[in-house]
Amino acid sequence: MIQFNNVSKVYPNGTRALNKVNISIEKGEFVFIVGASGAGKSTFLKLIMKEEEPSSGYITVGDTNITQMKRRKVPYLRRTMGIVFQDFRLIDKMTVFDNVAFAMRVIGARPKAVKKRVNYILGLVGLKEKAQCRPAELSGGEQQRVSLARALVNNPSLIIADEPTGNIDPEMSFEIIELLNEINKQGTTIIVVTHEHELVHKFKNRVIEIRAGEVFSDSGAPAEKAEVPVEISERELAEIHERLSAEGGIASDNLNDDDISLPDDDDDDDDADSDDYNNSDDNDDDDSGDADTAETTVPSRTQSGVSAIHSEFGIIEDEEAAEV
Repeated sequence: MIQFNNVSKVYPNGTRALNKVNISIEKGEFVFIVGASGAGKSTFLKLIMKEEEPSSGYITVGDTNITQMKRRKVPYLRRTMGIVFQDFRLIDKMTVFDNVAFAMRVIGARPKAVKKRVNYILGLVGLKEKAQCRPAELSGGEQQRVSLARALVNNPSLIIADEPTGNIDPEMSFEIIELLNEINKQGTTIIVVTHEHELVHKFKNRVIEIRAGEVFSDSGAPAEKAEVPVEISERELAEIHERLSAEGGIASDNLNDDDISLPDDDDDDDDADSDDYNNSDDNDDDDSGDADTAETTVPSRTQSGVSAIHSEFGIIEDEEAAEV
C-alpha cells in the first residue's frame, strides 16, 4: 500500500531529515513509527500526505506514484486518509457532532448521510452522549476521541496518527491505541508515530525505528497478530472493556464488517463522497468549491488553523492550488 524507495529529504536550510529510506507497508498492517525528536518521523508522515516532496527517490501510495502526482490530484489522495493529530485540531465553536460532520460536509455529503454516519461513529468511540458539547467541555482524552471519530467518518483506507497520545494521560493513551487496534482488525491500515516505547511494547505490532533520518530497525510484520496486547492480563483487559462500555465505547465483539463503511441504504448519498483520487480532470474543478457548499461554515479562527483543517480534508482553497 505504501512504498518508500530510496527516499531522501533535505530541507532548504540544509537539514537532512531522511536519508535513503526504504520502507514497505502492506494494506491492513498496523505499524508504529518510533524515534527521538528530530529523527525524521514527522517528515515521513508529511511525505505520505504530500505536504512535502522528496529530494530524491519515489513514494507509492496504493497503485500511484505520488512523487509525480499533479497538485490538483492531492486533495483526492488525502481524502483516502484519516489524520489524527496530537493537538486535536478541533474547531472550538463547533459542537462535537459538527466537528465530526465537518469532514463529510466539505466533500458534499447529504444531510441524511451525515446525520446517520456521524451518530454511528460517535457511538463507536463512546461519545454519543457528548454530541452537543463543545471541545472546551471535554477532557483531553475525549477530545482525542473526537479527532479519531473525524478521521474515521469518511471511511478511509489509511489512518495516520501523529503522536495521538502526546497530550493525554497513560490510561487513556492505552485506550486510544486499543481502539485503533480494533479498527485495524477490520482491515484499515494504521500508522502511528509515537515516542512512547513502553506503550508500543504492549502491543504486538510492527515497529519501525528511525534514527537520524535512517531506518535503524524494523521488526517486520508479525507472523500472527495477537487478539489482545501481549503484556496485558485478562483482568486488565476486562477492566478496560468495562470502562469503555460504561462510557458508551466499544469492545471487540461490537465491531463487524459494516462498521467502517457508509450505510448501504443511502446509496444515492455516497455519490458525493469523492473518495477516489483518480477521478477525471473534469471533476477536479468542481471539488475546488467543496468548502463553499458545506452546510456549516467554519467559525472564527486563525487563518492558519483553518488552513490546517482544509489541508487535512483535501480542500483546494484557491485557484493557485488547483494549477498543475
